[in-house]
Amino acid sequence: MSTSVASDYVPVTKSAGPLAITGWMFFDWAAQPFYTLVTTFLFAPYFSAYFIGDPARGTAIWGYTMAVSAVFIALGGPIIGAFADARGRLKPIMFLLSIGFVAGQLLLWFAVPGATGNIWFIVLALIVATVTIEYAEILNNALMPRLVAPEQLGRLSGTGWGLGYIGGLVALIFMVAFVLIDTGSGLTMLGLEPLLTLDVASREMDRIVGPFCALWFVLFVIPFFLFTPDAPARAGAERVSLRGALASVVGTLQKIRAYRDIAFFFAARMLYIDGLLAIFTFGGIYAATEFGWQTIVIGYFGIILSLAAGVGALIGGFLDDKLGSKPVIIGAILTIMIGLTGAMSIDRDTVLFVLSATPRAPTDGAFASTGEMVYIAFSILIGLASGPLQSASRSLLARMAPAEHMTEFFGFFAFSGKVTAFAAPFVIGLVAEISGSLQIALSVIMLFLGAGLLLMSFVRPARR
Repeated sequence: MSTSVASDYVPVTKSAGPLAITGWMFFDWAAQPFYTLVTTFLFAPYFSAYFIGDPARGTAIWGYTMAVSAVFIALGGPIIGAFADARGRLKPIMFLLSIGFVAGQLLLWFAVPGATGNIWFIVLALIVATVTIEYAEILNNALMPRLVAPEQLGRLSGTGWGLGYIGGLVALIFMVAFVLIDTGSGLTMLGLEPLLTLDVASREMDRIVGPFCALWFVLFVIPFFLFTPDAPARAGAERVSLRGALASVVGTLQKIRAYRDIAFFFAARMLYIDGLLAIFTFGGIYAATEFGWQTIVIGYFGIILSLAAGVGALIGGFLDDKLGSKPVIIGAILTIMIGLTGAMSIDRDTVLFVLSATPRAPTDGAFASTGEMVYIAFSILIGLASGPLQSASRSLLARMAPAEHMTEFFGFFAFSGKVTAFAAPFVIGLVAEISGSLQIALSVIMLFLGAGLLLMSFVRPARR
């Protein structure tokens, strides 16, 4: 693997300036509504229940779509990163990826209920949107070391991550307050007249989510492209090919022993991120099973968790710079394990495994029972730790990765977060089927978190 490009990198000793940093953080703000509105709370349920029309089949197709996207991200991320490293300049590639991201979201408008002939067209649009934004985030992450000195990377990553969560929440609240229509009253969920006149019969209020997120991205990504400095172009950039990028990736893998600590970190992250994603996937299902929560209540629950994660990321960024990324990651994993143990100790009439609690009466409002309130408390603890876990992971790699191959290593970072994303849900499903208990099945997550914690103990976070 060539290291001739190393001379292009000048170590950062001071901040790049408020406009440059704000522009970089606004990329997270611009992109996050896609994850919050499209892939989690609004479009995903609509896709299964109305567009496909069969919740079971729709959920299966959605799962396959996300799985295919994960494969492209995992396999293509390192290659895209190596290609960008060899060229030097990242923003032109990010601009092209942004076009694909916006186009994929705009095309979701055509997911008309019952239009079965459009299924694979919409599936392709979802894959394009998901893969292009993940590739763009690989490049965006790689710009971090060019913006601030190493001792400020934690705050940069944490603030960006927290701002992203807040952006997703603001977009969700805006949709709920001013756009989404209650089919019975014709008003928004807050009892207001909707800003747009949308046809209820064709579910335009659900289909508008994709174009809304596309417009949000276009508006809020402008500061990034205007003010955030790019990496410099490298000599011979016009001769760079994807084949050469693949060769670079292969060369890195052949020299993996030279990057022992980063390899341990990627293996650890692969496990603890699997566990974290499983918590987010099955937390609402567990609550719906034990407490009878309906979709809208699970939506409120998701908002609470997202807010907690955003606040946690902001706080974690300062702790990251003060204590180091590795202690923050280890502390976050331990906190999540405590929160998960507490959450699993709760069911309809029991908290902390042995204490009796009165179930919620049918006439009570959401979150009225003791069990629900304790469950939310432990879930908030998980949310507060999940933000620092993810942001500190990003800043740790920014500190450890070789400067001349920063983007390629962030491609491997994306690989570690996607390559085994199926593992925890698969094992949880298998244990649930064998045991007949979701509570027992969720205990499997502790194994993923514990294994990730163990591998993190071998990571020495000195920069190469």
